[in-house]
Parts: sequence; structure tokens; C-alpha cells
Amino acid sequence: MVFKRLLGAMGAGGPSVDTVLDGGAVAPGGILSGQVHLQGGSADVEIEHIGLELIARVEAEYEDGESEGAVVFERFTVGGGFRLAEQERHSVPFSVSLPWETPVSELYGQPLGIVLGVRTELAVAGAKDKGDLDPLAVRPLPVQEAVLEALGQLGFGFKSADLEHGHIGGTGQQLPFYQEIELTPAPQYAHVVNEIELTFLATPAGMEIVLEADKRGGLFESGQDALTRFTVSHHDVGARDWNSEVDGWIRQLVEHRASYGSHATYGHADPYAAGSGYEHHSAHGSGHASGHESGHGSGHEGRRSGPGLGTAVAAGAAGLAVGVVGGLVAAEVVDEVGDFFEGDDDEGGEED
Repeated sequence: MVFKRLLGAMGAGGPSVDTVLDGGAVAPGGILSGQVHLQGGSADVEIEHIGLELIARVEAEYEDGESEGAVVFERFTVGGGFRLAEQERHSVPFSVSLPWETPVSELYGQPLGIVLGVRTELAVAGAKDKGDLDPLAVRPLPVQEAVLEALGQLGFGFKSADLEHGHIGGTGQQLPFYQEIELTPAPQYAHVVNEIELTFLATPAGMEIVLEADKRGGLFESGQDALTRFTVSHHDVGARDWNSEVDGWIRQLVEHRASYGSHATYGHADPYAAGSGYEHHSAHGSGHASGHESGHGSGHEGRRSGPGLGTAVAAGAAGLAVGVVGGLVAAEVVDEVGDFFEGDDDEGGEED
């Protein structure tokens, strides 16, 4: 076995670590399992603490531009309190639950460009260092997949996905960032909408679905954003006609001419403030304004109808899967993920 990281803060003769995740993508709220493999160095050491950090690449927007950084959004202690002998090999199995709001990084097996990772931290004799960083794949929950499938079958296309630092007003959001999935409009809405932005906020009971429309302006009026949200249960997957349900949501969104609450932006507090969990990674020039409103639209349980579409998507079926395969070059995404992780490893000794 090749160990990925020699812990630098513990000296050249210190232990090395390799964390291996069990295969396959994990759903939000699901169990992430694997093993932390340790190999002793040139002397016996006391392993005080083995921790795992869940990390996401997140964008933060400011008046004068945009920056990008790594946010630690969950920490777990998976072992410690034992002696690792010189050159000894020792493995620590783990099984932890992902936060329910963990963003989705792939759809129907295709990467969305969302960068997530698991980083290992080892504490030995008072010295603490961060070990290897492994990519984390997260698949949609059944309700998320049903909504995305319906959007695809209605004619919406996948444009991009990213993570934005801040909070969506009026929701139960728990993490310091939210995921936006940007969609091109279906033909029947192309004359009134430039794009639709979709955010899922999952909980153990169900999910808040936040929809925002970037609306086109008419001859005598400028375009505007409209935002609303809906609530569904995880048990609704097989109990709704999702095509009709989601189409009703979109119609309500684009036809609503009044404001959906105050026009305060999402809570873009200083991401570098103490306790934010934001680690600066790289900076960009001026970025786009988010243009988001706080979501005070009325949530509802929607119409109940006949048997739902379910979540099974046959190979080659119509839907967002086609848009992802056609509009996203997987190799480019893989390169981007690798570059980000390599950069993070280079900064391995940096504190949060």
C-alpha cells in the first residue's frame, strides 16, 4: 500500500496515513464508511486523535468581486487513544452520517462540477497535522432525483452547479453555504425566463425546494427575479405525478408578478470571520452578482395525484441526464477536482 501523506508537522520519521473510502456515491444523510490506514514511522508514538473533515469548495461574492475557498462543513472523531509502534501498520474502520444538506456532486453518475472531499487529521503527542484528502461523491436523494427527472422531462436543461457562501432567508438552512443548480428554460418558458435556479435543503423529514427565476423584461419593463419555495416529504416519491407537480411550481413561479418578500440578499457574511469554517483557496476578478432575494414565499405540500414517476431512469431516457452528458465534459470536471485537491494538500499545514 502506498501511503498518500507523510505527516509533515511530526517530522520526517513520523507516521503516515491513507484514508480509503468504501466505493460508490453516498446520498445526503447517508452513511459514509471506510478505513484509516496508519503506518508507524521511526519511533513508537501515541495516537491521540484521528478525525475526518468534510470539505467543500465554495464561492463567496463581494461588492468588488468573488473569491473561492474551502469550507469545512462537518467534523468527526473516528479513533485515537492507542500506541502505534515503529513501522507498525494499523487500520481504523469508520462509519459516519453525512449532513442532510450535503450538496449533490453527481447526477445519474455524471459529475456536476461540485468539489467535495474528506480530509484526515491526526494528533500525535501534542502535534496535529492534516493528512490526505479524498474526493467525496454524493448522489441525489430519491425526492431530489424525482424533481430533477421531472424538470428534464419537461424540457429544462442542465447549465451548471455551484456552492454559494451564505444563507437563504426564511428557510431552515443549517450549513454555511447552499447549492445552486442552474437550468436552461424549457421551450414553453423560454419567452419569459432566462434561467431557473434550484436549491435543495434536505432534512430527515423531507425537503425545502427553493426555485428562483431570472425573468426576461418586456418592452416597457426590466427583467426581475422571482423566488418561491415548496416543501415535500421523503415519502412523497411514489405518491405524486412529479411532471405535473413540478410544472405547477414553475408556472406559479414565473406567473407571480409581486415580490416574494424583502429584497435582501442571501446572508453573505464575511466568510473569513472567526467560526465561519471558510479557508481561502484562490481569488478571482469581478464576479456576477447573486441577485437573490430572501425566500418568504409560501411553502405548500402541492397536489397529490396518481402514481408517481419514481426515480428509476433508464439508460438514454429523456431528462437532465441527457443534458449533463451532452453539456458537461467529465474529463474537465475531473481535472478541476484534482487541481483543487492538490492545491489544498499543498496548504496542508494551514489551520482553519
